[in-house]
Amino acid sequence: MRLLLDTHVLLWALADDARLTRQVRDVIVDGSNEVLVSAVSVWEITIKTALGTLEAPKDLLEAVADAAFTPLPISPDHALRAGRLPRHHDDPFDRMLVAQAAGEGLTLVSADRRLADYEVELLAV
Repeated sequence: MRLLLDTHVLLWALADDARLTRQVRDVIVDGSNEVLVSAVSVWEITIKTALGTLEAPKDLLEAVADAAFTPLPISPDHALRAGRLPRHHDDPFDRMLVAQAAGEGLTLVSADRRLADYEVELLAV
């Protein structure tokens, strides 16, 4: 299975946060699954950390690498897909994650139930 972590799930996974269900935690640490982290999540974390609205590891990229998560860059195709999505959700970071998951055939891992309105495979936390 190829998983794309929503930003909050990424932070929970890195912190071994209790908000991750055992099932989701097991899927993330299962070495047979590829776990991807979007550049948009790194961007979102960096912005919100700079604004003082979020705490995150200071060595975020190192933490992602240590967890053996695969970076997922944003492509022009992803940008087009995100811009063309129906307006079920207005958060631009989440819209990009949906576009990437749809375009790359990934399962999006999220606690945001509104993302189920899109035609994307969703693993709910």
